[in-house]
Amino acid sequence: MLHPVILAGGTGSRLWPLSRQLNPKQFLKLVDRDRSMLQATLGRLEGVKASDPTIICNDEHRFLAAEQMRQAGCTQSRIILEPMGRNTAPAIALAALEATAGGDDPVLLVLAADHLIADIDAFQQQVAVALPLAEKGKLITFGIVPTCPETGYGYIQRGVEVGEGAFAVSRFVEKPDLKTATEYVASDEYFWNSGMFMFRASRYLEELRKFQPDILNACHSAMSSTTQDMDFVRVDAGAFEVCPEDSVDYAVMEKTKDAAVVPLDAGWSDIGSWSSLWSVSDRDTKRNALSGDVIAVETEDTLVRADHRLVATLGVKDLVVVETKDAVLVAHKDKVQDVKKVVERLKSDSRHEHINHREVYRPWGIYDSIDDGHRYQVKRITVKPGQKLSLQMHHHRAEHWIVVSGTAKVTNGEDSYLVTENQSTYIPIGQVHTLENPGVINLELIEVQSGSYLGEDDIVRFEDRYGRE
Repeated sequence: MLHPVILAGGTGSRLWPLSRQLNPKQFLKLVDRDRSMLQATLGRLEGVKASDPTIICNDEHRFLAAEQMRQAGCTQSRIILEPMGRNTAPAIALAALEATAGGDDPVLLVLAADHLIADIDAFQQQVAVALPLAEKGKLITFGIVPTCPETGYGYIQRGVEVGEGAFAVSRFVEKPDLKTATEYVASDEYFWNSGMFMFRASRYLEELRKFQPDILNACHSAMSSTTQDMDFVRVDAGAFEVCPEDSVDYAVMEKTKDAAVVPLDAGWSDIGSWSSLWSVSDRDTKRNALSGDVIAVETEDTLVRADHRLVATLGVKDLVVVETKDAVLVAHKDKVQDVKKVVERLKSDSRHEHINHREVYRPWGIYDSIDDGHRYQVKRITVKPGQKLSLQMHHHRAEHWIVVSGTAKVTNGEDSYLVTENQSTYIPIGQVHTLENPGVINLELIEVQSGSYLGEDDIVRFEDRYGRE
């Protein structure tokens, strides 16, 4: 049985201001306005005979991942939480150990959650080519047929043919300079390293034991005392923390004698920068990729993404313009690889725009910080039907709630009551309180906070159905 494993960690800082620490690119609707990158990855498995996938993601992204999986109809999938990032070799080891725990030994199809594959049929055909080789013990990597001498990817050199449509791996090569990359492409012997793999779970663990036993031992210890938390599998944080950090390429694929490469020509992109998103987007006659409410006058070869307001350009060329509710990026396309420098500056200046958007997703719904000033903050809060905020209190702020639509069940100290549309209530400083949506439609309300400190860390939780401390 083929068992998909989707790696959904990472932050994608080069796609700021859309990608943020708590809402990275794998959860964003970058190419498809109807599906996130993770959901598109799940979608390309439709028609492949496989079990429900296992998702590996960071603990801080767990509710976002679970909600997107629910929207995609993958309610039976397993979500393994990494307490901290340790790169791809340990992440895959967790999935392999989990997959073999019951005595099974499936073939793992390891996919990144944030890649684009335009030709789904071609992808599925090559998965079928790789499967019999993986079943026989080969460790397969999918090599992308290069379309240009790209210097931003590692390369794989093919060796002798080991099966119909598959080749032994001669060597892995680090990112080359332009001259070397041009020679690689001209030779027809090299592929881009996609970061997608297929191998039997036991074979991966066997090779990991041979080449990186410290990783396997740490992951085995982490998986030996897991806990089930709602939709999530939590591994032992202390055991996983001591795990060495390494990629699957360095840890296993470059060392094993059983590596094979299956070529893939399916319109692949890792969407690693704004310029790569421009290159795979639909463009107008002036080669502009425009999304949202955009007026482009005398504009060429430019990407403009307007998510919340009108963006107009005049007399520009080769730019990237990205607008969000709380930040706007304007960059030359030749400089988009350096967007991470902006993120580093935000961090050094102790700003928050690299951490999250103005809209913040919670397991119970969403809140949008629509205004703030000295000693006050205003939020628009949406609570999904049947969901409930934690029972909590604040040391430094009071809250006023005004219901815009729906019905709120409010616990305010010893009192419990309903607040309906156009009604309001007040929560004093230090009062234990909670908010619940008992209805069948979204509860929308405006929250006005006032006090000496309004940070999100001024929350003392007494009860929480979502397992938050």
